[in-house]
Amino acid sequence: MTRIALAFLLLLLPLPAADKPNIILIFADDLGINDLGCYGRKDHRTPNLDKLAAQGMRFTCAYTAQPICSPSRAALMTGKHPARLHLTNYLPGRADAPSQKLRQPRIEGQLPLAEITIAELLHNAGYATGLFGKWHLGGDGFSPKQQGFDTVFMPEATSKPSTSEGGKSEHAITEAAIKFIESNKDRPFFCYVPHNNPHIPITAKPELIQNNSAAFHPAYAAMIETLDDSVGLLMQKIESLGIAERTLIIFTSDNGGLHVLESPGTPATHNTPFRAGKGYLYEGGLREPLIARWPGKIQPGTTCDTPIVLTDLVPTFLEFAGIDPGKTCGPLDGSSIARLLRGQPMPARAHFWHFPNYTNQGGRPASAMRDGDWKLIEHFEDRKCELFNLATDPSEKNDLAATEPARTTDMKSKLTAWRTGIGAQMPEPNPAFDPALHKTIYSDVNSSDIPAAATSVAIAPAWKAWRSAMNDAVKDSRPRITPAKGIINLPASAATVHATKLRYEEQTFKNTLGFWVNKDDWAEWNVEVPAEGTYEVDILQGCGKGSGGAEVEFTVGPATFLVKVVETGHFQNFIRRTIGTVKLPAGKTNVSVKPKTKPGGAVMDLREVRLVPE
Repeated sequence: MTRIALAFLLLLLPLPAADKPNIILIFADDLGINDLGCYGRKDHRTPNLDKLAAQGMRFTCAYTAQPICSPSRAALMTGKHPARLHLTNYLPGRADAPSQKLRQPRIEGQLPLAEITIAELLHNAGYATGLFGKWHLGGDGFSPKQQGFDTVFMPEATSKPSTSEGGKSEHAITEAAIKFIESNKDRPFFCYVPHNNPHIPITAKPELIQNNSAAFHPAYAAMIETLDDSVGLLMQKIESLGIAERTLIIFTSDNGGLHVLESPGTPATHNTPFRAGKGYLYEGGLREPLIARWPGKIQPGTTCDTPIVLTDLVPTFLEFAGIDPGKTCGPLDGSSIARLLRGQPMPARAHFWHFPNYTNQGGRPASAMRDGDWKLIEHFEDRKCELFNLATDPSEKNDLAATEPARTTDMKSKLTAWRTGIGAQMPEPNPAFDPALHKTIYSDVNSSDIPAAATSVAIAPAWKAWRSAMNDAVKDSRPRITPAKGIINLPASAATVHATKLRYEEQTFKNTLGFWVNKDDWAEWNVEVPAEGTYEVDILQGCGKGSGGAEVEFTVGPATFLVKVVETGHFQNFIRRTIGTVKLPAGKTNVSVKPKTKPGGAVMDLREVRLVPE
């Protein structure tokens, strides 16, 4: 028994540095599911990525967390659903417009510093951390330096192609990443390489464009070739340093390929056989190439057909690094895919997406769910549901909702419950809605299903009028996002607690007002409001199973809001909620939180109250 107890204790200890793998995460920008040779694309040259796939595992059903840039990156950094983060569209997002039937919820304007990133977790575990390329999750005060990265290099997204550089600073990014790897070859490192390639504007070396003249889009194919060259240089460096056997390389992308006309020189690609692309919840917008290599750990030349999602990478990296999420960051929305990488099965699970926004590519507010071979998309403009069997209809052409009513109802119910559990925001009716403009952009043209053509040039002309209407609709509007400045944050750590049990729990992953088992316990903040104005009141709350439903009175200056606590499955499974709006004068204001009822074991955990200027 003593030996068993000792063995168990050893399992709880952190891994020694020598046993922690290096992690290189290469992230392309708008690279589609069929843009690589190893995924079947015949007109793109990708020998290095094809080699990476031959030396490791290629996933055939890897999903992004959101079919658009910033939310995908936020999920990649946190392991949480974009809908939980309230960061569901690209930053700064598409503005509301009369052509849009619904008014979009306000999204976060940057990844909040309250969120714990994979870089912070690995840094705290002894890893050197570096980011080389695109961040797109916030500017000053919200940069990678504030989110756990020791070394940061973010050159201009678009560069002038030359003998020593591509059109997207690919070589500068790669050279900086290589220098970081060389400097940290004797310790574990996390090297995040989010390229700007192949995002628009499309630009590449003229000679490469000429060499790819037979491709669907010659300049785009040239960009892919440059991206592939950059990956090859990283692979060579790992080999030459002799650290390949202790280095996990993951290559993937943020969202589906751009299949519509968006700027001069587009459409950039097509996502055949999948429907639509970037900005849509159809498979062409969600599916990503994903390749993993780790010599000696991942069987070379293998494929995996199990559906996974990019939120899975955070728990996977934590498992390989010997970090327990339960002791460092709390619950995550992703699941570790370490078993799959080892060639072992993992339990089946459903996947969910929530996208309450309009996109520049023509996408409209919707949610989606995949369960087994079945995929449901719920459209919010008309509440219509589409149901597809992906095993027999991967192109999502045959809507089976009418012939499978029981399945449709069941999946819609599960999707609704999931949204509630993560605090997802919903769009509302747009008071400025113009049905005629909506018809021109969203009804007269089916932007999710562009007819096939041999080249990008052949597709583009038919979409010019649509593109002009899409752009004109928002030309005088601004997106609704949480500002970077002016927010009044009231963290749990700053509260004055009046209690016998309630207290501030200061562990890194908790950071909350917790142990709220006494209904009469309460907390308050004395606030200095810098300027008169109208503020939205946000709360960050969590609640374990069986404890939901408590009624809590939030008083903010002259206003009082009675809020029913939402059960989130775990007290540290926090969701952000907007509970109301209040007009405040400049000067001192009091904010208090007092439970009125407590039907369960505890009221809730409360991490933050926030006043956001409108």
